[in-house]
Amino acid sequence: MKFNKENLSWIFEPKEYTISDKKITIKTEPKTDFWQRTYYGFRNDNAPSLLIKTEEQFFSFIVKTEFDSTHRFDQCGVIIYQDSDNWFKASVEYENHEYQRLGSVVTNHGYSDWATRDIPAEHKVVYYRLSRRESDFCIESSYDGINFKQMRIFHLFEGSGSIQIGLYACSPEESSFTATFTEMTFTECKWLAHK
Repeated sequence: MKFNKENLSWIFEPKEYTISDKKITIKTEPKTDFWQRTYYGFRNDNAPSLLIKTEEQFFSFIVKTEFDSTHRFDQCGVIIYQDSDNWFKASVEYENHEYQRLGSVVTNHGYSDWATRDIPAEHKVVYYRLSRRESDFCIESSYDGINFKQMRIFHLFEGSGSIQIGLYACSPEESSFTATFTEMTFTECKWLAHK
């Protein structure tokens, strides 16, 4: 399985982007985001996402993200998108010039959660490794692409069989930035079975 332009399709295709087999850029548009109901009450489902469909049950997907975000909630990262009520995303969300939030959202049956930890604002490169074991998943992050740390383990109730996995970027408020994705790779599952 390869993450190349012949295998990819958009949901909410952005106006400005570039795609090659080694590099993808997305320029975000204002008022774009994913969120469903919880706490805030609103529902957002319009962020550009570049996806590949797979029925593989055991794999890891790795990508390097680079971002020049400077406005609150600007974000880019990895996503699994089944439909508007069932999806997952992981990213760094810009907060201010001192810190930003490395986090993830799991949305099952129309309700989102958000798990985060604060990281310094100067980090503008993050690698993600998203691993699948059937309907269970593990998301990890790294600053160097070598040493990955677990962010969370999660289950998608609509995550069996075929899934859509890939990249996304968005700007929930009145802003825009360019997200760059490189080193997109599928490997054997790096998340080993529990013993």
